[in-house]
Amino acid sequence: MSSLQNRLRDVGRHPSHSVPLGHGQYRPAAVKGRAEPGLTVPLGHGLEWIASRRRSRRPAGHRRRRRTEPSGKGLAVAWSTSQLAELAGTTLKTVRHYHRVGLLDEPERAANGYKRYGIHHLVRLLRIRRLVDLGVPLPDIPSAETGDEAGKQILRALDAELAASIERQERMRRELAAILDNRASIDVPAPFKELADDLPEAQRSLLVAYSSILTPSAMAALEEQLSAPRSAVGAEFEALPSDATEDVRLRLAQRLAPEVRKQQRDHPFLRDLEASSRRGAAVTQSVVAQALAEFYNEAQLDVLRRVHALLSQHDAPGT
Repeated sequence: MSSLQNRLRDVGRHPSHSVPLGHGQYRPAAVKGRAEPGLTVPLGHGLEWIASRRRSRRPAGHRRRRRTEPSGKGLAVAWSTSQLAELAGTTLKTVRHYHRVGLLDEPERAANGYKRYGIHHLVRLLRIRRLVDLGVPLPDIPSAETGDEAGKQILRALDAELAASIERQERMRRELAAILDNRASIDVPAPFKELADDLPEAQRSLLVAYSSILTPSAMAALEEQLSAPRSAVGAEFEALPSDATEDVRLRLAQRLAPEVRKQQRDHPFLRDLEASSRRGAAVTQSVVAQALAEFYNEAQLDVLRRVHALLSQHDAPGT
């Protein structure tokens, strides 16, 4: 036995010897009253010797259990569908939908039948989510990913849609600002916001209804017509009570007819709303009829019928 092994063996026999834990060297203390020169044993060598001593004491036929440590290389990454969805910031239903439409490949299954997703599934899912967040429709995603001219055209069209959407939102913000500043009514169409406070409630309601059928040019002409100062006879018509007498209705219709004729001459679309409608004739008639019946009382409707009769007589041949 070597001198080094003798000295290490003596450590266990002499209480005065010590091996500090956590240090990479061994220094024996004085033995039998005499000083020993310092003996340094590198930690690795001491462990090798101790391990060899322990192995020598194992019974014959004993097999040491091998301990394996993960090296980080070659590890299989496997996630469930819910775990993959959580990593990608989406839902389980969305992942399954991407499988159905062919955007995300189906993974292999474990022996128990559960899906096992890998890192390439996560990367693919994140790329899909990126394009979806940009507004690319699911059917266009494969083309958009190619980077060719067809894919660029899809992205250009999407950019144009976003620009139009931004413009629309900016217009909406301007209208909201006008409403919040009490400069416009919340219910009338945008071109009439400056007129809203001066219009009677019935006319404001008619404008809202007419905006669903009239063309933009007709609505612009209507705005121009309503921008003119309201006459005394027009104000009288708006204030006419439902219980107005027959005589009052007749006189009002006779005074109102010339003004209506002038309006029709200045704004021809008023003579035939169907021609200025962007809807069919039946729809236009139903909107106009129901709007008049809803927003005017019986006396006012009677005056309008009388005005129409007077205008028809005036336009008849030979009159």
